[in-house]
This record gives sequence, C-alpha cells and structure tokens, in this order.
Amino acid sequence: MGNIKIEKMVLGMVQTNTWFVINEKTKELILIDPADDAGRIIRKIEADGLKLQGILLTHGHFDHIGAVDDLKAYFKGVQCYAGEKEEEVLENGSYNLSASWAAALSIRADRLLRDKETLTLAGFKIKVIETPGHTKGGVCYYLSEEGVLFSGDTLFRTSVGRTDFPTGSMSQIVRSVQYLTENLPGDTVVYPGHQEITTIAYEQRFNPYLS
Repeated sequence: MGNIKIEKMVLGMVQTNTWFVINEKTKELILIDPADDAGRIIRKIEADGLKLQGILLTHGHFDHIGAVDDLKAYFKGVQCYAGEKEEEVLENGSYNLSASWAAALSIRADRLLRDKETLTLAGFKIKVIETPGHTKGGVCYYLSEEGVLFSGDTLFRTSVGRTDFPTGSMSQIVRSVQYLTENLPGDTVVYPGHQEITTIAYEQRFNPYLS
C-alpha cells in the first residue's frame, strides 16, 4: 500500500466515519466525509503536522458534510469535491436531511466529478465511481494502486445503505453494489461511511443483497 496511511474519526450524532487519507512521505492529507466537529478535525490535522489537500464527499447527507464549511473557512483555498449528480442533495436541506434533524445545511462543492473520472490528490490517483441508490449522486472513491475503496453509505459490511430517503432507490443501490463486487479485486479493502471495514471478497461471499 506504499505511502498511504488511513485513520478514522467517528463523528456526529449518527456515528459517521470520517476518513483521513494520509501520504506518509509528504504528510499531505485528503479528508473524506468530514461529518461534524470541525474543531476536533483541525486540532488533529495541526497536531499531526498534516497538509490538507482536498475534501471528498461520497454523498450529500448532513451526517457526512457537517464540518465542510468550517474547514474550508479555516484552510483557505482547499477545495471540496462531490459527484456531479449530487448537487441538489448537497444544497437542499430537505434532501440532505439536515432540515429534519437540526438547522438546514446547504453545501456547494467546488468541483463536481464525473463517473470514471480520475483525480490526483496528495500523491494518490483516485477513481470516481458513480454508485446511486442511497442518493442519486452518490459516489465511491477507488485508489487502485493502494487497493482501497471508500464506499460512503453505498456498501457496508454484509449490508447496503438505506434507500428510503429522498432520491434513494433500492434497485439502484443493488446494481451499484453488484458493479463494485464484480469489477474490483477481491482483496480491495472497503472503508464505509459507518461501522467497520470489509473487503470486496468478503462481500461477494456474505452480503445478502448479492444473493
């Protein structure tokens, strides 16, 4: 896995995994789904001497985006990335569920990403994979050279994300998970938006949504 180091903070009222993807050689950092508590995230970044290069969002639900604006205000010039079909969910408090839980959130991504697009951040090549179902514009981030996938709320250990929220679809999320498990190597380590990590091979064998 080369220079990569992956660390986790579990943040917010629904225990969301915020992933720190660190290039150990350069100390450059990618944040995936900064859920909440920007102050705690900032303290870790500064204590560890990390250099934030970008914020990647797997989807727009409030429990994955809560710290974005505060982080961007603190780290001037850092950009936020999301799937191109997720713009409405990010910006609409009813769609991203924030209006139902607390104050409505509206987030704008600096760059909207296309399916199969590859970007380079912190020295890592990251492939964007559209995985609709939990939301219409959800994406996963695949680092093939490091053998890791950040699946957001699409794929969990022996499960999939909920589809009863606005823009969700059970048929779509099953197709998305089928695509991932049919096209990624079995030893790919999956880092989800909640709960514990898994692998593609484990899901191929045990995920009931693939039977």
